[in-house]
Amino acid sequence: MGRFSLQIRTIISFACSILDESTSDVLIRPTNPDGSISDQYNTTGSTLVSAPSDSYDAKVIVHEGESVYDYCWYPYMSSSDPTTCVFATTTRDHPIHLWDAVSGQLRCTYRAYDSMDEIAAAFAIAFNPAGTKIFAGYNKALRVFDVHRPGRDFEHYSTFTSNKDGQTGIVSSIAFSPAYNGMLAAGSYSQTTAIYVEDNMELLYLLHGQVGGVTQVQFSKDGNYLYTGGRKDPYILCWDVRNTVDILYKLYRSSENTNQRISFDIEPGGRHLGTGGQDGQVHIYDLQTGNWTASFQAASDTLNGFCFHPYYPMAASSSGHRRFGVPDSEEDLCLSVEENCVSVWNFSCTWITNNSAYKDDEENGIPVEHEDLDSIDQNPDVLEAH
Repeated sequence: MGRFSLQIRTIISFACSILDESTSDVLIRPTNPDGSISDQYNTTGSTLVSAPSDSYDAKVIVHEGESVYDYCWYPYMSSSDPTTCVFATTTRDHPIHLWDAVSGQLRCTYRAYDSMDEIAAAFAIAFNPAGTKIFAGYNKALRVFDVHRPGRDFEHYSTFTSNKDGQTGIVSSIAFSPAYNGMLAAGSYSQTTAIYVEDNMELLYLLHGQVGGVTQVQFSKDGNYLYTGGRKDPYILCWDVRNTVDILYKLYRSSENTNQRISFDIEPGGRHLGTGGQDGQVHIYDLQTGNWTASFQAASDTLNGFCFHPYYPMAASSSGHRRFGVPDSEEDLCLSVEENCVSVWNFSCTWITNNSAYKDDEENGIPVEHEDLDSIDQNPDVLEAH
């Protein structure tokens, strides 16, 4: 059986997660002793000047027995407190593992079993906002593990009832509302997204509209909107969780001809969404209007991962795809520096201090990301990558 490594690289002091379906890298960027960002990466124009080889060595390498399906960081992780530096992983034919991000040691295991009393692997995992439970997605089921009680104790919730009501298929993605309103969303390969109540897993809404199996779900910063993306589906769908009758708008990305998961992310201010695509470009959309804002060429290969820094105007992207052709020579095995790599980007942001633009949008019936307009101090307006 092959061995797969989950590497933690030193690039940013936050957990900036880029997922590959066989391995995953968590990127952490170092700072100098005076607190300034390391100049190991220099910006020139709109691209990063990289070193001839990998610019950062792996700080920790965690070996898994099979391909990594999903992983998630403990929500209250702080590098100043090593006890909180943990993350969970789920891999094929293996239970959920909780790893120490400092030493790389296995802290504990959460095991689920099927009807044959064999290990059942979760396809998606997520910590709840309180960090006390791990929610895991299975075929037509969600299982909830108590973080403080490792082993085979869990709560089982079927997503599909005997009355043929509910959500079918494999639960492939899980996300919690950041508004602490007790809602969570679960995407399924059956092309549906379900919204549940965390306490009792009551089904609130079942959303249809994705062309392919749902591979990612993410709430807006205020928890009023939900964004879903699917495999081989060219559109990210926006839903208003307060009125789920119709799709609010669609955001295009190039993903029709690839089986890879194409991830997207919302920047810290909650105004813009960035997504990759098979064309190697990052597209930025204004979430208030659903209009395209900007794009830049981030790779010459499929851009399968993209996420923003939670505090600073930075982002990370990953690119690459599997090639099954037999090369004619060893030279054909060589890839360019813009393929099969992870890149870190700086963004120039222009901030709006006047809320009149938001009020105008609200009067015109355009969905506003934040309802409490008086509490907004800074809102991102323009994002440009460097």
